[in-house]
Amino acid sequence: MEQLIFELAAPEPPQLANFLPGHNVELVAALTRFASAPGGETGFLLWGAAGAGKTHLLRAAVARAAETGVATRFYGEPGAVQADHATAAIEFVAIDCVDVADAAAAARIFTLFNTLKERGGRLVAASRMPLSTLPLREDLRTRLGWGLVYEVLALADEDKAAALVTYADHRGFRLSAEVIDYLLRHGRRDMRTLLGTLSALDRLSLAVKRPVTVPLLKDWLRHQREPGAPNPACEDDN
Repeated sequence: MEQLIFELAAPEPPQLANFLPGHNVELVAALTRFASAPGGETGFLLWGAAGAGKTHLLRAAVARAAETGVATRFYGEPGAVQADHATAAIEFVAIDCVDVADAAAAARIFTLFNTLKERGGRLVAASRMPLSTLPLREDLRTRLGWGLVYEVLALADEDKAAALVTYADHRGFRLSAEVIDYLLRHGRRDMRTLLGTLSALDRLSLAVKRPVTVPLLKDWLRHQREPGAPNPACEDDN
C-alpha cells in the first residue's frame, strides 16, 4: 500500500479545464482566449492572495498555448528569466511571482516584454499584489498594465465543500461529507492541494478497489507529511 501511494502521488498537470473557477469565470474565459491564439494584447496580469490559484492558471495557460503549436516557457520566479531568452524563438511566456523581481530581473522582463510585443508574442505574469502597488520600475509596471489585468479570487471556505463534491462527481466517484470534513480540517486548504489530493485518492481507490474513505485519506495525508516532500518557495498555489 505504501509503495502504491507514492507511485500515485504525481498530481494531474494543471489545465484550464481542471481549474475550479468559482467567481473567476470571466477570468478563465479571457485567459483561455489569450492562450489559444495571438490577439491585440501582449500582456496578461493575474494578481491575488497566496493559494488563489495563480500558479495553476499560469501553468495551464502555458499548456494551452503549447497545444496550439507555439514555443512556450514557464518561469517559476522572475530571477530565472535570462536575457538571452528574450531573443529566442519563444512566443508565449509565463512568469510567476513577478512582484518579487529585483532590479536585474525587472530589466530582463522589460526587455522580454518588448521583444515579445515586436514579434506578436504574449506574456502572462502573476503577482501577489495589485498592479497599482507592484514594487517594480515604472516602465515595466506600466507595460504589465497595458494588457488584461484580473484579480484571482480564492474560493470562500463555505464554497470549497461544494466545489470538491462537483469535482468528484466529474471524475465519477462519490465524496462523502466525512471525507470532506476531515480533509478541510487536517489537510492544506488551498484548492490546488485539495484537488491534487482528490485526484490521487481517486486513482488509489481504483488501484486497490476500495472507495474513497477517511482511512484512505489518512494514509495519503500521512505520506504527504513525511520529510522530503516538495515545498516550492515561490509557486503559491500553495
